[in-house]
Amino acid sequence: MNRSEPLVLGIESSCDETGVGIVRGTTLLTNAVSSSMEEHVRFGGVIPEIASRAHLDAMVPTLQQALADADVELLDVDALAVTSGPGLSGALMVGVAAAKALAVATGKPLFAVNHLVAHVGVGLLDAGRLPDNLGALLVSGGHTEILRVRNLASDVELLGSTIDDAAGEAYDKVARILGLGYPGGPAIDRLAAQGDPAAIRFPRGLSQPKYLGTPEQPGPHRYDWSFSGLKTAVARFIEDCEARGVEVPVADVAASFQEAVVDIITSKAVLACTENGITSLLLGGGVASNSRLRQLTRERCEAAGITLTIPPSSLCTDNGAMVAALAARIIMDGGEPSGIGFGTDSSMPVTTVHL
Repeated sequence: MNRSEPLVLGIESSCDETGVGIVRGTTLLTNAVSSSMEEHVRFGGVIPEIASRAHLDAMVPTLQQALADADVELLDVDALAVTSGPGLSGALMVGVAAAKALAVATGKPLFAVNHLVAHVGVGLLDAGRLPDNLGALLVSGGHTEILRVRNLASDVELLGSTIDDAAGEAYDKVARILGLGYPGGPAIDRLAAQGDPAAIRFPRGLSQPKYLGTPEQPGPHRYDWSFSGLKTAVARFIEDCEARGVEVPVADVAASFQEAVVDIITSKAVLACTENGITSLLLGGGVASNSRLRQLTRERCEAAGITLTIPPSSLCTDNGAMVAALAARIIMDGGEPSGIGFGTDSSMPVTTVHL
């Protein structure tokens, strides 16, 4: 196996995107993605069984597309990689089964990697190496986390996370309350541009002194987030408008809700960075495509002297390229293959980079 610039094929199937990406070292060759989002729209969220069946249908065509786009044969790759967790159990099983079958058929080494750490690994593509003193802010439908990355291949520390809803999940729930449909993130982001973000002061969860504490005596949730109370506050505001016979200012609600989310996310992320010696931050995950989150994160990082990296939107959402990129880094750092005896882990901790 070529460890200097390995040719790696990565498979991602943790939620509703079937992704197959191919990288050579830190160079992206292709990133093929098939999404089943349209099949979930009428349900207002991802239905695990539907997602699993969609992965079964899309896996082989997406694999074929990736190989064709990269102009490589399956036997040309040095290694295979797959997301083994966290994610939806049934969806993960489809990707893992496909990767194991390919490994057995080709004799290629297989690396089982962590979905969340892979979101950081995508920052390697075309950059060559990740900077020192690196942190990662991951914001998606299932996760909101701030990480310290000492070594991408082996040493990732969780500094803070959401204790209830993830930010993307809160977006979907509030969009449903406002009648905006699914997925909620893009709909609220578009509508917020027409509203006043200061019109309604919605709560910023876990921002009180009893939760924050001080640098010397940190509170129990200094770097953590909570969005369930914010979602409830939006619902109560709308109920109050309806009870009083007042038209709901939908655009102002969307803008004020979004401001509350991005305000608390960015303030706590920058706090975690400054108190933990993090001077470079990577923003990743599906919600990293949100225009206001990108803007405010950039402004606050610049003010704090933190270098910010935001991958292209196509690499922020779930994809196979990030899986391949992380596995390539593990290989270049001398990591050993996982074999084929591993299973999926729907709640895999971020500190487990690979199996």
